[in-house]
Parts: sequence; structure tokens; C-alpha cells
Amino acid sequence: SIIGYTDIAAEAGKIFGKVPYPLLFIHNANQTYAYLKNSYNMMNFLEFASDQYLSVNIDHSFNGFFFNKVPILKKLKLREVATLKMLYGGVSNQSKPELNPDLFRFPSDKSGSYTTFSLEKKPYIEASIGTSNIFRIFRIDVIKRFSYLDNPNVSPVGIRIQFRLDI
Repeated sequence: SIIGYTDIAAEAGKIFGKVPYPLLFIHNANQTYAYLKNSYNMMNFLEFASDQYLSVNIDHSFNGFFFNKVPILKKLKLREVATLKMLYGGVSNQSKPELNPDLFRFPSDKSGSYTTFSLEKKPYIEASIGTSNIFRIFRIDVIKRFSYLDNPNVSPVGIRIQFRLDI
């Protein structure tokens, strides 16, 4: 196609019954500098847990639609990419640790503040723009986190690199 192609992945999950924290869905996070396609690259490890969720991952490759208009970039065969990742869910009342004293509590730091949260009010959203096909093996993305910026130890913007060898 002239403007590239889009990969869309959707996933949903539901756990029925009363479930302790370690058995909830712990969503894939990434705190490294490597770009991971099926993880949330600006989310901290163990930051969100839920017993019901819906996620959508939209990855669009423009196939040089913009870069091919600049002669040096066209010669380098660089490709532009854009990604949007959304996660929505929550913990039902029967699995909430604060409502059920016999369940494990969410982890907390030394000051007693929780470090794991549920996705109750709004979805987790992050988006990125990047360049792929760098030396035919690298992809570099600038990623912006749009929600839950008030959680502890989060960064609103990051840079991630992916190494991929396509033979």
C-alpha cells in the first residue's frame, strides 16, 4: 500500500472467582532500553494487575511514505513506524485486597505506598514514533506515556531500541 500497513492485535482476559494478587493478570511491562513489541515499554514491572482486561496494540509501518520524499533518507531506505498501545481493565470487588482481608495485599514500598495498582478509572495508554531499517537491523522509538503519570517512579517519555535480523 502507498501509506504502509497496520498490524492490530487485541487481547482480552477474565478470571472468575476470588483470586489472590499473585494469580491476577500481571501485565507485560518493560523497564529495559530494548523495545518489546508485545509489552508496555513505559510501564514498570508489577505496576498493574487485573482480573479482567482488554488490550489493543496498533503498529503501523509507513514503508517510507514520508522518508522517501527526502533523497538521502530514501537512499538509506529508512522506514517510519508509529505504535499505539492501550490497556483497560480492573479488579472485581471479590478479588480486591482492601475489601477481602484474607487475600494478599498489593506490594508497597518502604513508606507504605502501593507500587501495584488496578486499572479502575481510565485505560493505560502509550504511543510511539520511530525509525526502522537502520543499518537493516535496528529500530529506534520515542515512546510517550499518556496515563497514570502520577504513579511512583514513572517516566512520561523514553527511548527504546530494537535489534531485529530479518533474513
